[in-house]
Amino acid sequence: MDQPHFLLTGSTGFVGRAVTQELHAANVPVRHVIRRGTVDRLATLGPQDSVVECDDVFAQPADWWTEVATGCETLLHLAWYAEPGKYQLSPRNFDCLCGTLQIAEGAIQAGVARFVGTGTCLEYDLRGGEVSAQTRLDPQSPYAAAKAACALSLGQLLPQAGMSFLWARLFYLYGAGEDPRRLTAYIHRQLAAGEAADLSAGDQIRDFLDVRDAARLLVREALSARTGATNISSGRGVSVRALAEQIADGYGRRDLLRFGVRPGNPDDPPVVIGLREGDTDAAPPDHVVAKRVGAA
Repeated sequence: MDQPHFLLTGSTGFVGRAVTQELHAANVPVRHVIRRGTVDRLATLGPQDSVVECDDVFAQPADWWTEVATGCETLLHLAWYAEPGKYQLSPRNFDCLCGTLQIAEGAIQAGVARFVGTGTCLEYDLRGGEVSAQTRLDPQSPYAAAKAACALSLGQLLPQAGMSFLWARLFYLYGAGEDPRRLTAYIHRQLAAGEAADLSAGDQIRDFLDVRDAARLLVREALSARTGATNISSGRGVSVRALAEQIADGYGRRDLLRFGVRPGNPDDPPVVIGLREGDTDAAPPDHVVAKRVGAA
């Protein structure tokens, strides 16, 4: 078997499927580590790809990961518990944190040269609205705290072991393969059925990005020499109301949007925008974003 360049966890997930396609577009062979019985959820398998199955990615010891990672130059770790409506407060975040440290230990022993992990914008102190990779951290949930702890731990452990390390924080993604319980998928489902979509007032400003554009940025960063932390974001804010209206315009049914029916979250920050310093290629032009909103 040819030795793959990338070891990828989370390949069957929302982001992982898009990342797999981007890696293939870059002619990068991939070794996928997936939960047993989910191979049919892979986006595609390249001619040099391989698949390793296990019962639980986060329950494997470091020596198991050493064997799996041997021969891989880069480990791109996307896997994490992310069930909508549950993941923010779930104790499974602790399992993901501990399991990720085992993955990192195994990668060190295997001689992996680069580790790229994925975090969340919720790790940041969001009171200022706009956040850069230098913004202080202030996680407010078990999910965000576990991600921040992971970033801080790996940021000390891996460079000391001689491994290049990048932590890529994701923002508000939407698009193909999105869980039907998430915002844009819910709006599409309701409008396609000719039914009302019950929403909050929609005043929140968020940094929305199509998952395909996020995957393109993430793969570009993974293939680069950047270390430390980076934001996978557009650098632009769009209100939830404007996003919903763009989707509704694709159906000609703004009348089905019922703003203010669902209560707002008083703890929800009014603005969250991710800055990418010195990067003029963070997202496609506005008209492309608008088109893709309607194509989720």
